[in-house]
Formats: sequence, C-alpha cells, structure tokens
Amino acid sequence: MKSPSSVSVEPIDQLAEKVHSLIGVLEQTRAELERTVKDNTQLSHSVDTLSSEVDALRAQLAAVEGENAQVQSLRDERDQVRSRVTAILEQLEELSL
Repeated sequence: MKSPSSVSVEPIDQLAEKVHSLIGVLEQTRAELERTVKDNTQLSHSVDTLSSEVDALRAQLAAVEGENAQVQSLRDERDQVRSRVTAILEQLEELSL
C-alpha cells in the first residue's frame, strides 16, 4: 500500500491543465458567440433597412409607371388631335379651291 507522501500529483496536475484548457476554449466560444449575436443583430437591422428601402422604391416605381401610362395617354390624344386638325386643314384647302 502506498503512503500518502508517495501518491503522485502528476495526474492531478494534468487534470488541472485540461480543466484550464477547457475553460479557455469555453471562454473563446462564448466570445465568438457574442460576436456572432452582435453581427446577426447588425445584419438583421441592415435587412430591415434594405427592406424598407425596397418598399419605398417599389412605391416610386408604381408611381412612375402610372405617370408613364398617363403620358402615353396624352401622347395618343395629341396624335388624335393632330390627325383631326390635319383633316380639317385639308378640308379647308379643298373649300378654298
């Protein structure tokens, strides 16, 4: 039987070293998790901002498309008026002969 003074402390020292190493890994993992959470929060905010900007741009696009339709309608109307005026002028020329 071994006496208390002959018990080796080497296994205890190795265990203590492994525990300290594990604590270091856990602290590093915790720091990485905190950074990841912070990055995710920032990215989420960026996505929300971009989503709002996309919605605003879609609204502007819809307004521009509506205005383009109105412009095309006015151009068509102008062409009709031009045709009528041309026809009236032709009729006036025929009357003047």
